[in-house]
Amino acid sequence: MSLTTEQAAALADQLITAEQDGTQIGLLTLAHPDMDMDDAYAVQKAICAAKLAAGRRIIGWKIGLTSRAMQMALNIDIPDSGILFDDMLFDNQAQVPPGRFIQPRIEAEIAFVMKAPLAGETVTREQLLAATDFVCPALEILDTRIVRADPASGQTRSVIDTISDNAANAGLVLGDRQHAPEQVDLRWVGAIVSRNGQVEETGLGAAVLNDPVESMVWLARRMAQYGQQIEAGQIVLSGSFIRPVECPPGTVIDADFGAFGSVSCHFGQG
Repeated sequence: MSLTTEQAAALADQLITAEQDGTQIGLLTLAHPDMDMDDAYAVQKAICAAKLAAGRRIIGWKIGLTSRAMQMALNIDIPDSGILFDDMLFDNQAQVPPGRFIQPRIEAEIAFVMKAPLAGETVTREQLLAATDFVCPALEILDTRIVRADPASGQTRSVIDTISDNAANAGLVLGDRQHAPEQVDLRWVGAIVSRNGQVEETGLGAAVLNDPVESMVWLARRMAQYGQQIEAGQIVLSGSFIRPVECPPGTVIDADFGAFGSVSCHFGQG
């Protein structure tokens, strides 16, 4: 790590302020070019500590950068993860209040809701399925408290910036239909995602590390390396199988998962 504990906490404070003010800060990797993934997760950990101290509650986790295309674009070979807090959860068909997010985008995913804790560097697929209560359709709302590109240099946001910014996590919406994970081939669960009635993206669960279950196993094993575990009752977003869809004010998003269910939300206008 190149950051001290104090530096990680200071960057976390900047990101939390940016979220509260609805503004963006500059690239962390421009100001701290030696940052690595451990530094990024240290910043994320400091954000978590500050939010918990302010009264927030962890309700789960998200997994990102699970598709081969996204990994190749960012020149990485592993996914990333972020933390879900209680104020991020929206009801199905909810209206997102205007001004809640800076530059919201959405992704379609399969959510896992856990009935038992899951931990350990040797977690298996069978253990993951046994610990899962149900799976359901989900939307992840992405936002960024860091500029996508530095206006002066043109340098773009890296995976280090994204992880530091809680993996660009901002919100989630769960569909109403629930399924036992062992009774559905999640590789073949897909969605047609429409924005304002027009189809924008389609995809299949197989885009998520070939199987969303494998994505979940990866998370459990990675968390064990940091002394963490997935808890009973928590929600985990297993990774997107579509490209992010921009959601300016007034956007209506509908994700049709066929027999698996559906999920939608509406971004309000100020």
